[in-house]
Amino acid sequence: MLDVKLRSDQVRQTRMRFGVLAVGVMLGTGFGLYVLWRAGDWVLNQMVYQNPAFAIREVEVQTDGVIAEAQLRRWANVKPGENLLALDLVRVKRDLERIPFIATVSVERILPKTLRVRVTERDAVAQVNMPRPRVGGGVDVKVFHLDPEGFVMPPMDPRQRATPIGPTDGLLPVLTGLKLTDLQLGRRVDSAQVAAGLRLISEFAGSPMAGLVDLRRIDVSASEVLVVTTGQGSEVTFGLQDLDRQLRRWRSTYDECQRMKRIIVSLDLAVPNNIPLRWLEANSLPAVAPKLPKPLRSKKRHV
Repeated sequence: MLDVKLRSDQVRQTRMRFGVLAVGVMLGTGFGLYVLWRAGDWVLNQMVYQNPAFAIREVEVQTDGVIAEAQLRRWANVKPGENLLALDLVRVKRDLERIPFIATVSVERILPKTLRVRVTERDAVAQVNMPRPRVGGGVDVKVFHLDPEGFVMPPMDPRQRATPIGPTDGLLPVLTGLKLTDLQLGRRVDSAQVAAGLRLISEFAGSPMAGLVDLRRIDVSASEVLVVTTGQGSEVTFGLQDLDRQLRRWRSTYDECQRMKRIIVSLDLAVPNNIPLRWLEANSLPAVAPKLPKPLRSKKRHV
């Protein structure tokens, strides 16, 4: 019995020694790893993130549009002297893409001291005028711009532009029939009618009717058609699909009216089998020259 008790005490002591040794090894290893981590962090900060050799000296901005480079630098909020390697590129990209005028942004480090920012801007192709009651009486008109994809923007402040506003920059077709709740800055308008209206504007620029008339107003309030008013006084109704074919039918009808010296008053292109048409004699109305269309902006390539 004494021998069994002696062996049991020895086993218990051996186990305790192994347990204490294991705990000591784990604590020592953990402490060593912590010391290595702190030392590595200190070395990384001293050699990289706080190294004046990587302080930003230049923010290189490239854009395909009209926003001034100084304005883009202010929106990027990158200060000279910040460490290039410590800079949060995701934050810079996110802040710029929150600006309604900007579609996409790429940001890259050019070691050792340059940050390169490339911007693709949204191009306004249509305008929406929303009347709002004024405090104390009267009505103010709030203006919104839309790009070809339906993203909503405010009119750009001339002070934010690199170039002055040209004579055709304000000649945007006006979309009517929208609600104020449809328009949220930086967001796309979710409407099939608005999408069709914007598609009509884009296709009109390359259609046979471009340069003969100008699109003054597009009513998108109806569910199945677009009602277009031209600067020459015509009212033309379009279906939402196959706009290219309808534009060609408009041109053939226009040419026939010109041959007969008549002016289109109303034309319904949404009817597939015939074309309901009302006209007037050309000499009964004063001639109205079409406005110069706003030229499509040629995108500068990032190189």
